[in-house]
Amino acid sequence: MSMPLSFAAWIGGAMLFVGAVGALYRIARGPSLLDRAAATDVLLVVLSGALLLDMGVHRRTDTVVLVLLAAAVGFMGSVMVSRFVEDRRPEHPQEQEALVPRTSDVPAPREDA
Repeated sequence: MSMPLSFAAWIGGAMLFVGAVGALYRIARGPSLLDRAAATDVLLVVLSGALLLDMGVHRRTDTVVLVLLAAAVGFMGSVMVSRFVEDRRPEHPQEQEALVPRTSDVPAPREDA
């Protein structure tokens, strides 16, 4: 490997390491669920970038499947978290008609009928 390519690989690896440390810090200290979910997505992107950097340096393509798997897991995780958070919002006017009433909200049938 040539000297400029080696230097670029070290710089890229250092930047990925800093990104991973920042994402791990936000996962551990994130004040909300959305902060942690976004940090998890960033960590998956950093992992994918590290795998791609490794593939470029070593001139191999056997970890492409892992990059695609990380992308799919990141996408599905983001969709699941967003659906979970959306369902928990109390002020969502479009969902009011679709909500199923709880058994405590349904009036009891009258027996004098």
